[in-house]
Amino acid sequence: MSTVAAHPATWVTPPRKRYRTALVSTAGHCRIACGFCFRADRSHGFLNLATYTRTLSRLREIGVEGICLTGGEPAHHPELRPLVRLAHQFGLPVSVVTSARDTEDVGRLAGLAHLLTNVTVSADSAGAMELGLTTRSVASAITTLRHVPAQRQVLHLTYWKLSDQECQAISQLTVAAGVEIQLSPVALDDAGRRRAGHTLHSYLDQQKADSDRLGRYFHLTPRFLEYVTALRAMHLRPQDRPLCSSASLYVSAGGDIRRCPYGGTGVNVQAPRAEIAQFLDADPQDRITPECAAVCRADETW
Repeated sequence: MSTVAAHPATWVTPPRKRYRTALVSTAGHCRIACGFCFRADRSHGFLNLATYTRTLSRLREIGVEGICLTGGEPAHHPELRPLVRLAHQFGLPVSVVTSARDTEDVGRLAGLAHLLTNVTVSADSAGAMELGLTTRSVASAITTLRHVPAQRQVLHLTYWKLSDQECQAISQLTVAAGVEIQLSPVALDDAGRRRAGHTLHSYLDQQKADSDRLGRYFHLTPRFLEYVTALRAMHLRPQDRPLCSSASLYVSAGGDIRRCPYGGTGVNVQAPRAEIAQFLDADPQDRITPECAAVCRADETW
């Protein structure tokens, strides 16, 4: 049994007004286009350096201690190296979440590996690949990780309709590669469930069957099990969903600071400092959704 535990962190965080990390979207689009993608921001264009520099300045003033470059796909950004180097100039360590498989994209990340504290490569189980029409296999993700030897290497698996044989194979691959693994069930909204031929209850039953099967081959952390339980409760009792308590900020490619990619409120990095502080000090208004819970991570996972 694999001892590397995988967990999207629970969204329950200490009651504090401090944000230690920030997700920074490098683009509003992605060429990979997974069928079950639930990105909140979809637009053309890349994060420009002027907006990014302003973002880093404001994040540093807030007290953020590290950033994670996310998608779209960071490896597609034409100025990826300057993005990483600028963050270091502001004293901010950099992590990357990527689906890179293309030789050119992987090479671009490999050239920056020594500047990255963490590289997380996304992969899908066979069932998830079929559902989302993706080609992000576990084997190809591990190949990417081998070429990008960052300080910390994580394989993030989006799973759906797992088999015992597949779980065993994934466990063996990750152990042999010496990489960490994080697990996330496929997140489908009402329309996605209908397209997949599932009711809410059959969808949740599949999630439970998958998590039970994973438990035979992976040491599932208490936090992951709490996450799966809470995710089920959010689907069944949406009226009881708590308010956002994320310990990480999100910055869109357009420079909007939000507590979550799905947040309905935010403030642009170009706003006066007082306006940014007012937003951060205000009580959150957005309730947690299954989609945002799937991307929420605890500070230590960056």
